[in-house]
Amino acid sequence: MTSPSGPFISTAAMHPAEGDEGELSIAIPKEVPLKVSGILAATPEPQTPGASTLPTLEFAPITVHIEYSVRNPSDGLTFIRPSDAYPYRVPHVYTTPSSPDAARCWVPCIDSIWERCTWDFEFVVPRSLEDSPTTMDEDVQSEHPTLVICSGELVEQVAHPYNSNKTIFTFSQATPTSVQHIGFAAGPFHVLPISAGDVAGDDSSNSLQPLMHSFCLPGRESQLAASVPFIRQAMTFFTTEFGSYPFGSHKFVFVDEPSTLRFDTSGLTIVSVDLLHGEDAIDQVYETRQALSHGLACQWIGINILPKTWSDLWLVNGLGLYITGLFLRKLLDMERVVEWDQGAMPPVCQPQIQDPPDSAVLPFINLKSPLVLHILDRRLCKSGTSLGLSRVLPKLFLSAISGELQNNVLSTSHFLRTCRKVSGADLTSFADQWIYGSGCPTFGFSASFNRKKMAVEITMRQDAPAWKGYEHDEVRRTLLNPVPFFEGQMTIRIHEADGTPYEHVLDIRSSFKRYEVPFNTKYKRVRRNTKRYLARQAAAQAAAEGDAEAAEAMGMIDMGFGLEIWEKEKERENWKVADWTEDDEQVMSGATYEWIRMDADFEWIATIEFTQPDFMWVSQLQRDRDVVAQLEAVRALSKMPNAIVSSTFTKTVLVTNYFYRVRCEAALALVTCAYQQLDFLGLFHLFKLFLRYCYDPDDSQQDLFTHSYVPRPNDFSDIAEYFVRRAIVKSISQVRFANGKCPTIVRQFLIDQLKYNDNTASSYTDAFYICTIISALACASVSTVPPERGELAPTEVKSDQTSEEADLLKQALSEVDRYRSMDRLIPSPHNVVTIATLEFRLILSVAGLIPNDPRVYFPLTREGNYTQVRVAAFDALFLSKWYTPKIMRYILAVAASDSSRTSLALLVSMGELKNSAKESESLLIEEDGSAQDKVKDTKKSEVDSLVRTLRKDKEVGKNEMIREFLLPIAIAPDVDQDVRWSIIKLADVLVRGSEEAPPKLSIHLPPSTPVVEVPPPLPAVKIPIQPKPSRTIRSGGPRNTSVSTPVTPKIRLVPSAHAEATNQSSLSTPVAGQAVTKQASALQAPAGTKIKVKPKNKEAKAVPKAQSGGMTSFDLKACRTALQKLKSSKHSNLFLQPVDPVRDRAPNYFEIIKNPMDISAMNAKLEAGMYKERFAFEADFHLMIRNAKTYNMPGTFAYNETLSLESVFDKSWARINNTIDMKSANQPKPMPPPPVPIQAKTTAGPPKAPATPAASTSAVAPTPSLKLKIGGNLASRATPSTPSNNSATPKTVPMVKPKGRKPKPVDTISTPVVDDGSFDLLEEVIAIEKEQEKLVASKKQRPFPGPETTAPAKRKKDLLDELEEDEEILALASPSKKPSKSPQPASSEKSSEKEGRATSPAKFSGSIKIKKPSIPTSEPASTPEAKPPAENRQHSTKGKEKEVAPSTPTGHPFTSETPINKAKAREVLKTAIFSRPVDPIQDGCPTYFEEIKNPMDFGTMMQNLNSGKYSTMEEVVRDAGLVFSNCRLFNPPTTYPVQCADILERAFKKEWNRAAEKKMAWSEKRSLQSLMTTLVKDPLSFVFREPVDPIALGIPQYHDIIPRKDARDLRTIRQKLDADKYETPEGWEADIDLMIRNAIHFNGEESEVGQIAVAFGNRIIETRIQQGQKKRKESEKPGGDQPATKKAKLG
Repeated sequence: MTSPSGPFISTAAMHPAEGDEGELSIAIPKEVPLKVSGILAATPEPQTPGASTLPTLEFAPITVHIEYSVRNPSDGLTFIRPSDAYPYRVPHVYTTPSSPDAARCWVPCIDSIWERCTWDFEFVVPRSLEDSPTTMDEDVQSEHPTLVICSGELVEQVAHPYNSNKTIFTFSQATPTSVQHIGFAAGPFHVLPISAGDVAGDDSSNSLQPLMHSFCLPGRESQLAASVPFIRQAMTFFTTEFGSYPFGSHKFVFVDEPSTLRFDTSGLTIVSVDLLHGEDAIDQVYETRQALSHGLACQWIGINILPKTWSDLWLVNGLGLYITGLFLRKLLDMERVVEWDQGAMPPVCQPQIQDPPDSAVLPFINLKSPLVLHILDRRLCKSGTSLGLSRVLPKLFLSAISGELQNNVLSTSHFLRTCRKVSGADLTSFADQWIYGSGCPTFGFSASFNRKKMAVEITMRQDAPAWKGYEHDEVRRTLLNPVPFFEGQMTIRIHEADGTPYEHVLDIRSSFKRYEVPFNTKYKRVRRNTKRYLARQAAAQAAAEGDAEAAEAMGMIDMGFGLEIWEKEKERENWKVADWTEDDEQVMSGATYEWIRMDADFEWIATIEFTQPDFMWVSQLQRDRDVVAQLEAVRALSKMPNAIVSSTFTKTVLVTNYFYRVRCEAALALVTCAYQQLDFLGLFHLFKLFLRYCYDPDDSQQDLFTHSYVPRPNDFSDIAEYFVRRAIVKSISQVRFANGKCPTIVRQFLIDQLKYNDNTASSYTDAFYICTIISALACASVSTVPPERGELAPTEVKSDQTSEEADLLKQALSEVDRYRSMDRLIPSPHNVVTIATLEFRLILSVAGLIPNDPRVYFPLTREGNYTQVRVAAFDALFLSKWYTPKIMRYILAVAASDSSRTSLALLVSMGELKNSAKESESLLIEEDGSAQDKVKDTKKSEVDSLVRTLRKDKEVGKNEMIREFLLPIAIAPDVDQDVRWSIIKLADVLVRGSEEAPPKLSIHLPPSTPVVEVPPPLPAVKIPIQPKPSRTIRSGGPRNTSVSTPVTPKIRLVPSAHAEATNQSSLSTPVAGQAVTKQASALQAPAGTKIKVKPKNKEAKAVPKAQSGGMTSFDLKACRTALQKLKSSKHSNLFLQPVDPVRDRAPNYFEIIKNPMDISAMNAKLEAGMYKERFAFEADFHLMIRNAKTYNMPGTFAYNETLSLESVFDKSWARINNTIDMKSANQPKPMPPPPVPIQAKTTAGPPKAPATPAASTSAVAPTPSLKLKIGGNLASRATPSTPSNNSATPKTVPMVKPKGRKPKPVDTISTPVVDDGSFDLLEEVIAIEKEQEKLVASKKQRPFPGPETTAPAKRKKDLLDELEEDEEILALASPSKKPSKSPQPASSEKSSEKEGRATSPAKFSGSIKIKKPSIPTSEPASTPEAKPPAENRQHSTKGKEKEVAPSTPTGHPFTSETPINKAKAREVLKTAIFSRPVDPIQDGCPTYFEEIKNPMDFGTMMQNLNSGKYSTMEEVVRDAGLVFSNCRLFNPPTTYPVQCADILERAFKKEWNRAAEKKMAWSEKRSLQSLMTTLVKDPLSFVFREPVDPIALGIPQYHDIIPRKDARDLRTIRQKLDADKYETPEGWEADIDLMIRNAIHFNGEESEVGQIAVAFGNRIIETRIQQGQKKRKESEKPGGDQPATKKAKLG
């Protein structure tokens, strides 16, 4: 073998910089002259970013010859030899892509698909591999001479000049090709030319076709002749549609044991011998044609044209599959694409990712990419005169052959640019959505006819599940780029009453829209027994007799119209055909159109949910000639089973005009009509259909449910009937009783089919038909009852089988074993019957019906058996106790030393331990193809828990034998690399690895790096974190160093059982503006004050809201786990949201179900703390299941989903109960922490006359843990401590007295701290509590000692206004129930004496219960009532207002500005940066206040907000802008503080825009929506549900009395509410009031409507009050009183 030609090697030699990848580097000797041939341009290559732009010299090519030999190549070549296990195997060798870079293992090269060159090959091989005597005559030709087949063209085949027993083959590949697309095979192959004469057509065109040959090993000549001739048709199709074949000839070589099913190379396709089939095959023909056609298509796109980058691989793979589908006319699998693309898969093209696609993602890309190209083709066809991709693709392929396509690489942008040039369409939006974006939309359509406008009103809703899944996950959203909304045009087709289809285009530009589609016909639907119906029947009969004109008019005739058995009355009775009733006929005659099809031209990859009556689906199935439309109708009708639907499906199966796939789907859908309420009519029709293949019963009136079905000899000459027969068998096996068991007549029927099957007269094999029956028998033998309650759970007591069932099981085993023995003597193709029998026994053993005997499977795992048989046998071993030493030793020995690729499949199965028997003993085996769904639904938490369980298991993870077996194989030098990798993955699952220390990274900056000359290394805006365990609380606010603060007495906080009133009166409250951090360890009082806090040993935890009902933490975690599992189940879609009678088409649901329940309601109750224990949660789940079973009939889709979901819950709930019981036995239940009050003791002087010591400093105490109770009359409040990140254990810091130094002002000696966002939270909570105390005191129900001041009462609507704001505060406090302490102004000097004066002794409680009264705010003109003084508004202390520091200035009225909304402003001002004033000394910027005249920070803004200094929202924005401008003014550009300011300013503007929206809060809106739903259900609301129609009601003067602009009704109000038209709840109340007053004004108060209006108005008020009380119930203090509620009665 010689090396490739020169340019390939010279590239690497002449550009050593590009050889840094380590591919190939060749040193050029000095004696070799280098000749300059020119100068290259200065433009760098796109693949070499950063290359020099200077002109470079171009040298003449240098040819380098490399002599090398390869012995025992590790990869790239596969040698097949005879062995003891396979003595008759024919020796041969071929190249294989067992790894992406396998080519380098057999040829020196740059192993990349983008490095191309021409190739010359010379092979010297033995003349023959047969044993022959040495004296054989040279002229005698061997029966099987050795042939070499290689990429390129055969130049010559000559005898070796020096050895007559050898032959030389020379090949040349003139087309530049990468090494990864070069392949060859050598062996005694049989050659079969694929001539062009077999294709019908012009002989001249056929003569221009390239040569094609196929090769196979001896003994398979007949299979080769039956498998490959069709490929000439594919070649003709591709060359006709897409241009010339890019290479000289094409060869197909079939070899043994390849690593992949097909290996595509230049002009050569190496295929597995498994794709060969005989002339009697049916099923395998389709698989073979798909594989070979795709291999031929890849010559145009995939080998001749390559992707420019790895991100363009979707385009190359998609185009190959797309043109293959055009040839085979194959239906694309849109359902699987939509199912996968729900957020888990990335876009098909990700230009930012340079690596090849992951092996787990590549199948999805290959599935979605041809669909994307298909919808692109459909949209291009509608863009004008374009013919779609049929004009684009020939242009691309021609440019590749002619050399116009640079380097023959195709990029996505180039492809889209070509499409735009050809069609003129702008594809930017299409590419962003379908190519660069991920996800698929879900559409919901509904249609109604408007007779006034003569138009069809179509309502469209669009959802994006992928976007919703990552709406709050910014990282995943950035990586996967889900599309939030898809736009484009959708074609709908309305088949009007005259049978004419009218197409309309919907322009989709929003997620919700209502379209008005014009209607063209005034005819009504055709009824039976009418003249038109009889005319159609006569036309059908005339067409059947050969009338050409009648045949042309058959477009309006149903498929199968005039079917004999459907028109004879006697036959209709025998088939139990159901017909429409008179009521149905009247409804049908009133319909204005026949049916509607959404997305009729397949322009969307989407899930489309469209509901129309069943008679319209029947019309679509019978009269629409589109196969996809017929499939849509079958699937829609399967969800609405009834007698007419069953008859329609039966008719569809009988009519041979339908495509066979449609008939098969109809047969499979008949099982939905086989349930008790229909007397198993679907099963009757299935038996009646299958009776056509059996001997007729002696009695024509024989009961089909007791008849023995003896089949006639098989006749599979009608291929369509063959597939229909298989579908009927599958459908019959899926019939079930309500208890989940299959009827005995069905099991006996399947046994009879195996027993009496006769294929002697058939010219086709029945192997796959037998496999279908065996698989159906296994499905029928296993009950569909959930595993934990039925036969599939071996840990549970198995229900005893009846004698009849045991006898049927024995017969089934006998027949299956008989077929296994027959298959050993007379093998079926690829031993498919043996595989089916193994799977049969496997299913029954897992179900616990038969014992799992490994002796049955061991003989079939040995070498010599067919590979797939061995894999199936190993699967059965894995579901037994594979971890026992003997079985484990045998399995690992096979994996390490087996000659076939079985070891790889074996290790992959072992690596997926979550599907093994150890943890899946109760696994439900279903033959419904849902394995992919189960893998998708499995969450990471479940996998982790299973891995932990395996590692702790004594027989698996703790088994030393397994570790001893794994290690030798993992370190063996000669083991296959894939085997070693699989062993490592297995060991990673079973054995917990030792943790490694993370690597340390050191970054050394160069000396020349400029350094900012600031004493502290950090900028002023960056908050330094001190390494000390204790931190002080710094006084904030604007800089004010001129005011001296008097010294207050020292206060010592000592926890005790009760707080004394005298001591509480002297407890100081921190002044506003103090910053409290999570790591705060001491409280800093005004200057001269010493505060000592005794740290507690344990920090009491408050009860979360979800546990407020008494639920333990174990129960709460168990319920959340079960709820998460329910949500992730694929069977939970029907239960995630409450039942909507309109949406779910269940108008009488609430008449039957009095106590509805769903998963969202359970979640809400759980998080609201409404469950006392987990059993209450379980009871609600079973209530939901009972409701579903009560409303839905057995056998329906909803009923089956209910059983499946119940199975999922019961299985997980049993595990949860066992886990909790074990934990409860080993661990006592956590008790709530004892109440610990806070006691304050003064140590010096009376409060009003404090002593001023000469020198004092604050005593620093380590990490105090102070408890807080809100809502009572306890005055002591403190901030709960949180463990610091820097120190795990707090340490006491001793007090240090300064020597001779005066105390500095507080704001200059305080340590900067980090704002944890709790300042505003506690301020709100304190305001709530104080107002609550005032309201309670005003009613004098709970007197407090000491002077009291009462706040002015607020109106009811003020209470409702601030209700949701309080809920937001409480929601933030709910995790710990300990709000942080509120900051107060630094100027409040004697606040330490004020807070406790109005309090009384109270027992401290660990829980926080907050009543939610209205909070009197300081907003100007917010209420007409008199306002208290500013001091009251600021501090709300009782009796000591005159001692409070300067008050808040009164606000000025603004007519054009927005009033302040404190709650929204606080949400925006929460930030950890710029949260305190700049300290020139601490922050190292002594000139700050010289340059910045108006300092501002968010901490000061928060103080101003709390003290009421802001009267409008614009003032807050102005101060925020001052913060950012000050930062930019003081700090140089591009510095860290300026960058922080830029980022924070963008975030501030974004959040501020949201806060400034005049829109009702979501919780208020949700509350009103819930209220309206309740009101609509009220019987009194029937008068107000819809807008008044003056014409229909006979009151034309209505709008003269009630103007249209003032007309209101519940529907209009609900629409305004949903569209966010109300800014406040008062607007909604005003519309409700207007609606009531309109009714009374028009009808009179004494009229019947007026009385109903008055009663309904009172009902609204009562419901509104009850709703408010219910929301405040959990936040009320026990024994507390709510403020008086204002009630009003109308009339």
